[in-house]
Amino acid sequence: MNNDYQQYVNKIMNSWEKEQKEGAIKIIKKYGHPQEAIPSRLIWYNNGPWKRTTLYRDSVPHNFPANHEDFLEQTVDYRTPIDVFVKIARFDGSCYPDRTKGEVSVICDTEEANFLFVNLFHEIVTGKRTEEEAKFFAAKTEEDYLFNNISSPYLEKILFPPQRFTNDPGIQYFDKKM
Repeated sequence: MNNDYQQYVNKIMNSWEKEQKEGAIKIIKKYGHPQEAIPSRLIWYNNGPWKRTTLYRDSVPHNFPANHEDFLEQTVDYRTPIDVFVKIARFDGSCYPDRTKGEVSVICDTEEANFLFVNLFHEIVTGKRTEEEAKFFAAKTEEDYLFNNISSPYLEKILFPPQRFTNDPGIQYFDKKM
């Protein structure tokens, strides 16, 4: 990584709000500098267990499980069955599958929270937990972590095997070149 690029990334981050800047520093310390950087976001590819990590300058208010700002989006390859999309939407709006790309993305303010939510996403998909059970578990796990310094494997890593060949391009009804 050349010094000019590092200075460019630092210049971008210096114009951001405190939480986003601190989040970016934490991710850079763990995964190195991003492969892409523009004033509104930093992007890493294939960093650790993630297919992609995007850290946004602009955050979105989110009240579950407590008031915070979402700005750290992390993505894995995952084929989500169509019949669980509504369950996932009921669980949390910051956890969303993309059927065509074959991905699931989670967005929160920390990587630990993203690990928690992607793990619970998987448990809803596989039927291990209902969306209500997952909500309760997420709230309790985050509360224990934030206020009692009690960690959980759900906060530390992805607890399910990686998936491959997850995209679903759909069914072709006609040829556009006709």
